[in-house]
Amino acid sequence: MLRQFSSQLHLDTRGRGFTEVTRELAQFVRVSGVQTGLLTVLLQHTSASLLIQENADPEVRADFERFFRRLIPDGDRLFQHDAEGPDDMPAHIRTALTTVNLSLPVVGGSLALGTWQGVYVWEHRTAPHRRHIALHFIGE
Repeated sequence: MLRQFSSQLHLDTRGRGFTEVTRELAQFVRVSGVQTGLLTVLLQHTSASLLIQENADPEVRADFERFFRRLIPDGDRLFQHDAEGPDDMPAHIRTALTTVNLSLPVVGGSLALGTWQGVYVWEHRTAPHRRHIALHFIGE
């Protein structure tokens, strides 16, 4: 029988950088008792992203940050939208180049992630923020 579950995950970031949420998502799936299905994850913001990325070597995440800092520098005079500071528009562009939603298969009651994959919230603002993630799980 097909079942559905919804929830919210709230996360405080430390400012620009990655915060892994794989365990929290896996726990949500585990508590459901459902063995096979699809977990949809939506970050409800326009200045942070969701990302599946390597969770073994932290230099991978540091390299992402260095690359995006070069690609989309804070305070670039090209941007007119700076209502919340020099990182405002760059944060929106970073989000547009990545994503705010993921669909994750669930097999055998577990997220079907690869060996070295983790799910991250990537905060694009330099200041800490409280982020909200909508979760929807459907399966049997």
